[in-house]
Amino acid sequence: GDPPDHPGGLLLLMNKPAGRVCSHDPAEGPSVYGLLPERWRRRNPPVTSVGRLDKDTSGLLLLTDLSPLVHRLTSPRHKVPKVYRALLDRELPPGADDLFSGGTYVMPGEEIPCAPALLKRIGALEVEITLTEGRYHQVKRMLGSQGCMVLELTRIRFGTLELGTLPPGRWIELPINGLVDL
Repeated sequence: GDPPDHPGGLLLLMNKPAGRVCSHDPAEGPSVYGLLPERWRRRNPPVTSVGRLDKDTSGLLLLTDLSPLVHRLTSPRHKVPKVYRALLDRELPPGADDLFSGGTYVMPGEEIPCAPALLKRIGALEVEITLTEGRYHQVKRMLGSQGCMVLELTRIRFGTLELGTLPPGRWIELPINGLVDL
């Protein structure tokens, strides 16, 4: 007797707290899905994250049950920008800005250059970095190659969507219409 729950699909913007994983495997630890209502955890197709954030990374995470949307937003072909704020253990050396934005930077252990990344210095120990791809631990590895350890990492923007003041562990529903220009 209940009306259908989001028959056209579900799209959520969550402020992922550090310490949660983007995995459905309980062996990996507490997951972001445990923060959702039980009825959404039982959806078919299942709710999944649009890309992943590491266990110790916090911030903007999109969750949906629409696999075409996941593909569109994560495909490198679409170049959807993602902005991360990082707190570093030491000041980033001069020249890192140009190195990352040039499109020729190759991370240690890889052969293919990273897509150009925009680096913005917020303070002596804080930077924002904008990526259009999502390689394994990319922000940490890029900054680490410059002698800096990332102490805290937060994604603050995904396309045109911003985290804003949403508290950690909370989420809001987003309309599915109009995401073409994300």
